[in-house]
Amino acid sequence: MMTRILGIDPGLRVTGFGVIDKVGGKLGYVASGCVRTDDKAGLPERIKTILDGLAEVIATHRPDEAALEIVFVNVNPQSTLLLGQARGAALAALVGAGLPVAEYTALQIKQAVVGHGKAAKEQVQHMVRRLLSLPGDPSPDAADALACAISHAHGGQGFGAMGTRGYRVRNGRLV
Repeated sequence: MMTRILGIDPGLRVTGFGVIDKVGGKLGYVASGCVRTDDKAGLPERIKTILDGLAEVIATHRPDEAALEIVFVNVNPQSTLLLGQARGAALAALVGAGLPVAEYTALQIKQAVVGHGKAAKEQVQHMVRRLLSLPGDPSPDAADALACAISHAHGGQGFGAMGTRGYRVRNGRLV
């Protein structure tokens, strides 16, 4: 049985998306890219661009499930709030389409794809390329979204299989 998974790496300027198929234990690349917003546009227009762009991706590729990266607090609280709003727009697009949504931290995603939670972006890009047999490295935002989808597909290994409610991550481990 095939499952099509949409991974999302939310961002206010660039929201990455990646679509993969899982058939048994094999993964296949379907599509990836980015929804880009206009830096000069106001917040409402940027949120609409994210919502509309992801709605188009969903309509085109018809995923069965979705995986979304969880955003944590950054050094700048204002940036964190803006990123959270972009994540909310992505979540609204997924839920509005009736998709079941799984959420993963960056640590969980990196651990599932690279093997350790402190992997660099280049390592994630390289492993996504290898795991999906791509001819070249995807863009960083698309690679993060594909990695999110891969993490969800590998739900039986590592953190992806565990419900994380009520747990904390410490030193790369759930406690």
